[in-house]
Amino acid sequence: MESTLLEKLQNGSNVYGTCITSTSPMWPAAIKKTGVDFVFIDTEHIPLDRTALATLCQQFRNLGITPIVRIPCPDPYLACQAIDAGAKGIVAPYLESAAQITELVGATKYRPLKGEVLKNYLSGSVPMPGNLREYCAKYNAGNICIANIESAPALDNLETLLSVPGLDAVFIGPHDLSVSLGLPEQYDHPEFEKAVFHIIRTTRQKGLAIGIHFSLEPERQIRWMKEGVNIVVHSFDIALFTQRLNADFYQIKLAAGDLAIGDPAAKNDDAMVV
Repeated sequence: MESTLLEKLQNGSNVYGTCITSTSPMWPAAIKKTGVDFVFIDTEHIPLDRTALATLCQQFRNLGITPIVRIPCPDPYLACQAIDAGAKGIVAPYLESAAQITELVGATKYRPLKGEVLKNYLSGSVPMPGNLREYCAKYNAGNICIANIESAPALDNLETLLSVPGLDAVFIGPHDLSVSLGLPEQYDHPEFEKAVFHIIRTTRQKGLAIGIHFSLEPERQIRWMKEGVNIVVHSFDIALFTQRLNADFYQIKLAAGDLAIGDPAAKNDDAMVV
């Protein structure tokens, strides 16, 4: 059922997924074997055109895996475009104002309404007719509206941002957040951890789901789940491939006498968080 992932989030259940960058036609079937609930497809940092995005979304949906797409910028028209391609969840990056989140809600929950008419309905200045509200609810059933919180200004305005009706969840962007805080990639720094704690607590108090994306060791995901995270966005295909291949070659080369134990050539520093 299309709305299964949204229903799980609304019930407070844990959901699991990973970031996919490969457009290989064999990849979706392989991902299906992992039992993930969703895939995170990032068009902000990954060069995917509309055709590739639509192909991925349709392939994963046909396998019962929910595609969540991050659009390149907070643009409601790009959000609608991604939904048209087959996305069921939309993430907009670097959201710092309630107006941006309201526009994202409009795109995910009230499509195909746009422009002044939609603005008036969302502001409440004009009441939406019951039949139109019912149509939009059915037309957009199961769509998930997710805000990327990844900057110091967003932290300062967090209470207001998360109070926008129609928002379903928050993704913490650890890399950009750490840089915005002046602590680039210092994910164990007390001030970074304090910011993450604050986002998680505020999000959960609002009754929303919360996720964080790390491509590092699983222990980081487990640690933040204990603090309230229920959307696990773990790693991405390139990082997982590199980490596993490095580990395998380390064992093979060590057995062949081509490496010494602890050789830095086997160390992997290619993990990435976004």
